[in-house]
Amino acid sequence: MTPPPVPIPQSDPAAVFDAVPALDGELRFDGATLEAASGDFGRMVRQSPAAVLRPGSAEDVATMVRYCGERGVKVAGRGQGHSTNGQAQVPAGLVIDLGSLDSVEIRDNTAVVRSGARWSAVVRASLPLGLTPPAFTDYLELSVGGTLSAGGLGGQIGHHGTQVDNVLELEVVTGEGELTTCSPTERPDLFRAVLGGLGQCAIITRATLALVPAPRSVRFYVLTYPSVAALTAREAELIREGRFDYLIGQARLTPDGWTYFIEAAAYDASAADDARLTDDLGHTSAEVQDVDYFDFLNRIAPTMELFKSLGEWARPHPWYDSLLPASTVNDVVMETLAGLKSGSLGASAVILLYPILTAKCRTPLPVMPDEELAYLFSLLKTASPGADSAEEMVAANRVQYDATVEAGGRWYPIGSVPLTTEDWVHHFGAFWPEFRAARHRYDPDGILTPGQRIF
Repeated sequence: MTPPPVPIPQSDPAAVFDAVPALDGELRFDGATLEAASGDFGRMVRQSPAAVLRPGSAEDVATMVRYCGERGVKVAGRGQGHSTNGQAQVPAGLVIDLGSLDSVEIRDNTAVVRSGARWSAVVRASLPLGLTPPAFTDYLELSVGGTLSAGGLGGQIGHHGTQVDNVLELEVVTGEGELTTCSPTERPDLFRAVLGGLGQCAIITRATLALVPAPRSVRFYVLTYPSVAALTAREAELIREGRFDYLIGQARLTPDGWTYFIEAAAYDASAADDARLTDDLGHTSAEVQDVDYFDFLNRIAPTMELFKSLGEWARPHPWYDSLLPASTVNDVVMETLAGLKSGSLGASAVILLYPILTAKCRTPLPVMPDEELAYLFSLLKTASPGADSAEEMVAANRVQYDATVEAGGRWYPIGSVPLTTEDWVHHFGAFWPEFRAARHRYDPDGILTPGQRIF
């Protein structure tokens, strides 16, 4: 049974933590630290914790989860705070700032990484040894623990699956405060529930990641197409045959209407490969460049700096991310784009549309549509000045979610959509009974990550 919450006096938020044992790190109560942990990249939900732990070790995490569990205090782990709807916030609870656990060690063909390390640090450590993680999200400054808790989708999915598909072992702290390891053979139920599990059963403190040989250079193509149907048809062909090492698609609204393009990369290719790679792809225009491998992985960093300089980074981001079956993707995307008006997306929005071979996604989470081929369809909105308000964008996301479900799709749960418990049960589908059982087994008092609003 969950212990009754301990009231935390407003004048002394540290009162509930007056008996904390010795820690390797530090427990913070100062206003600046609490303020920083009160919000996230979404800039819409603000909830102040009572305290923030900056752990000096995984044992600190276990100690404080046990301490909070005994007192009915809610807890959430936080990486880079890149969630968009308060998922890693805990009103009057404890936020564990995992950024202080950021070591990276390369062992043979693996990377043993503390969960607060950023993916940019992982690749900087592995590249001098000629190695790389096989799968990345497009933004390298996210924490390893953060993306593994969500799933980690990116353009290498056609060859390597999601980021969680490339995890060999985890060290975690369960909701009971147990520090333990899990893998496909050791506590596999916990392993399955933690990878992509949104922090509901345990907090990741360390991950052992598979590495593969790193390319030296990348031949990068941007190929333009005249319609949604032309784009998705070509993407389906390319991901099935595995012609490129990286493949995503985008839609962009210009003064002349919508334009559609594929971004594709071939590792260690050159101009001599262009005809073989692109001559039969039916694009209306093409741009080509050679880039260093790290610069390719980190290529959106200059754009992020531009957004920061323009103030867009600090504005609300009511993102919407979905996974659509191939059989309905064109109808849903075309109807969605046709209904978007000026101001629906914001000045720095990005619309992603790219294919996923669901058989490559071997972990049960994130949940994929029940077809051989699916598509990520993301509306990465910003509530810019003159655009719709954040509240209007979130309401539109709910409408989009309903359309996604009706089309046989799933939500990729990193964005801003108000969901009910019934919505979550439908979202997890056949995995729900196993996921719920893992939650009850490993966090029986339900103290972990309440901001996800699942249980």
